Amino acid sequence: MTSELLDRALIEEATKKSGLVWVESPGGPARALWHVWHEGAACVVGDGPGEQPLAGLSDGAAAEVTVRSKDKGGRVVAWSAKVVELTPGSPAWEAAVAELKGKRLNAPDGEAMTARWARECRVLRLEPTGGTAPLPDGSLARAPLPTPATTREPVPAGLPRLLLKRKRRRG
Repeated sequence: MTSELLDRALIEEATKKSGLVWVESPGGPARALWHVWHEGAACVVGDGPGEQPLAGLSDGAAAEVTVRSKDKGGRVVAWSAKVVELTPGSPAWEAAVAELKGKRLNAPDGEAMTARWARECRVLRLEPTGGTAPLPDGSLARAPLPTPATTREPVPAGLPRLLLKRKRRRG
């Protein structure tokens, strides 16, 4: 009993303090998701235009949540969760969205975002189902997921000369 309470406290405190969790559904890749801790669960919003992807997370499914340290970025704790999809307009959805909208950065539509979330997105609760998972012995490093994002192009050959000329004139 004491171990369960300590695990629950660790899950809650670590997840509250971390702005980002890694969520993995069975058979799917782990994805970094921003979240808020609300009423005993991590709440996430996504799957709409301009929002984070929630691929593989469906109502009633299981997920593995890994919480990172906010300051160092290292793994603090991992826990199993049950995914619960909230119905738009329900009291639980309204309460979760009120917390989420305060944490959503750079929303393209400001105050209208909650209406857009109700129309086009999913709000999920990741409810802890047990204790913490044991820490791994080895590295959990994986190859990055495929993405359309690109890296910066090489610096043009003449750019360093242009920058140095500008500094010389001023000095």
